Amino acid sequence: MSTFVLVHGAWHSGRCWDRVVPRLESAGHRVLAPSLTGYGDKAHLLSPEVGLGTHVDDIATLVEALDDVVLVGHSYAGLVISSVANRHPERIADLVYLDAMVPEDGETAVDVMPITEQLIDAAVDGWRVPPLPELPPPLGLFGVTDPGDAAWLRSMLSDQPVRCLQEPVRLDNPAVHAIPRTHIHCTGGRPDGITRRPVPPGSRVRELPTGHDCMITMPAELAALLAEVAQLSDAASSTSVRAANPVAPGTTSS
Repeated sequence: MSTFVLVHGAWHSGRCWDRVVPRLESAGHRVLAPSLTGYGDKAHLLSPEVGLGTHVDDIATLVEALDDVVLVGHSYAGLVISSVANRHPERIADLVYLDAMVPEDGETAVDVMPITEQLIDAAVDGWRVPPLPELPPPLGLFGVTDPGDAAWLRSMLSDQPVRCLQEPVRLDNPAVHAIPRTHIHCTGGRPDGITRRPVPPGSRVRELPTGHDCMITMPAELAALLAEVAQLSDAASSTSVRAANPVAPGTTSS
């Protein structure tokens, strides 16, 4: 079984995975879904000094004590998991970009999604970006249109520090490019100005017919896709072990 580290996107907290975690755990996987600094149980740490580097440190500290991690980043957290993998590629079995930003080395959120500059320009007190507003269906609140679900989601949202959107990703470790990658795209309605970059060659691509916050709207289906990723990673790992330790003709492995 695999160890999953689920990293939430901007404005959210680790609570957004509450419907996915038990499904993965019931399949025997270990699952960690921390809140990044400034969110959830760490909301009191929100400050102008919190940036992408802070969030990379949050997850890198967690990952460095683990092995064979399936590292999942939703939305903004595509930047986070990229830099974490750059720092600890030997710990990562698979990178999963869940409707996420897909950066190149040295890029910021603004580079990946230029409309982010408008959010920065509208920041409160010059450093806090409020959550995006709820829109009429089918867009809703981050793709969540059910009133009860939207109310639950709204209860966990916090402002996003501008610095998170301005600090660059580091992808200068060649080993990071050897990590298998999976991109899960949510194909429901997308607000104007929200674009998706082409998927890098060799990546797996899966789709969910729902809005951006699929962990809330389609948790069972998302958990099934993540379990598939874990199974593929386990199979690839087993193949690598067999290739590195071939069994001589006429012998059997124990």
